[in-house]
Amino acid sequence: MGEVAANLERVREQIAAAAEKSGRAADAVELIAVSKTHPAERVQVVAEAGQVLFGESRVQEARAKIPLLPARLRWHFIGHLQKNKIRHALPLFEMFHGVDSLALAQDMERIAEEDGMQPRVLLEVNVAGEASKHGFTSEAIRRDLEAVLSLGRLTVEGLMTIPPLAPEAEAARRYFVALRELRDELETDFNLHLPQLSMGMSGDYEIAIEEGATLVRVGTAIFGERSRPKRD
Repeated sequence: MGEVAANLERVREQIAAAAEKSGRAADAVELIAVSKTHPAERVQVVAEAGQVLFGESRVQEARAKIPLLPARLRWHFIGHLQKNKIRHALPLFEMFHGVDSLALAQDMERIAEEDGMQPRVLLEVNVAGEASKHGFTSEAIRRDLEAVLSLGRLTVEGLMTIPPLAPEAEAARRYFVALRELRDELETDFNLHLPQLSMGMSGDYEIAIEEGATLVRVGTAIFGERSRPKRD
């Protein structure tokens, strides 16, 4: 398990270097260790190496895992949130990265109101327009943003995207640029402050940081490959 701690340190060093390259401090970027499919024991090792923020994408798995781990750990939900899982998810996670439609935002608002919760959210944007992915299109987010912002329980803190799979990490850069530019336009057009950009995973997080990421979601580069390989 010493390898996992070494992986974490290497990722942190690379985050700091990429932040410096983009003219930002290392602490301008927050690392989310993507722990989905990994057992609590392995997450504990990463926590003991100093990592506090973790990401999960399945509510049922998180409900079983989180109670086994120290209460000081922080959790973000980074997957697609199903309507029937909202009530279980709201108490577990401090931020939801995948709010991908007005309908989901409205469902979260209703349940948050009933349960007295105030979730922090990022709006997922499908910048590449992939039919296989969830997320607002650039047009839809402009159309629906005022309606989302009118929801009193949800706090919209920024945007999230997942670029198309590609053999070269550099191919993701244009999608990261597109998300940053969209964020800047929305801030101007809607008189908003959207400080968070969640973009970049194990294969491309350094490029994402160069293009303005404030949250990077890194799993394989820390934990190693899963028994059932999935993109994180």
